[in-house]
Amino acid sequence: MPEAFRMTPRRWCQGAAICLLAIIMLGAADAGSRFGRLGHEMMCVCGCGQILLECNHVGCPDSDRMISELREQVAASSGDNAVLNWFSAKYGPTVLAAPIRGGFDNAAWIAPAAVFLLATAGTGILISVWRKRSAARPAVAGLPIDDPLHATHDAMRDRIRRETEY
Repeated sequence: MPEAFRMTPRRWCQGAAICLLAIIMLGAADAGSRFGRLGHEMMCVCGCGQILLECNHVGCPDSDRMISELREQVAASSGDNAVLNWFSAKYGPTVLAAPIRGGFDNAAWIAPAAVFLLATAGTGILISVWRKRSAARPAVAGLPIDDPLHATHDAMRDRIRRETEY
């Protein structure tokens, strides 16, 4: 193996230092990023249907007030869930862009996936039942091969094929 690709203790230390630096830098969060993250987890209550920090509703009566309340809550250094719960208590649960994970709100996360999986399984079962039913029936039910009516069916199929060919 060439010298450049050999894993020496020095290379291991360099790799560990880079990983440690990346972890530290990813974990560094200031109040501005927390404010932005929380502001993007809430909806403006003016009825525009936009994220709080992205509300561009001209003359919005609510977004400026809500943004200043968010700044106050973040400055009070409450936890993220405490801030979201405060807004939910004041404006109702519709202020949250997505439900808070935990408690009964887990149903909002689990129910759509469960319904999708059950519908997929039900469709698969229905298709297998239909296949079993169609396999159980013969092509021409109750007609033996030497029956004159069977010959009539074959003649009719041949005539249909001839008439539908280009």
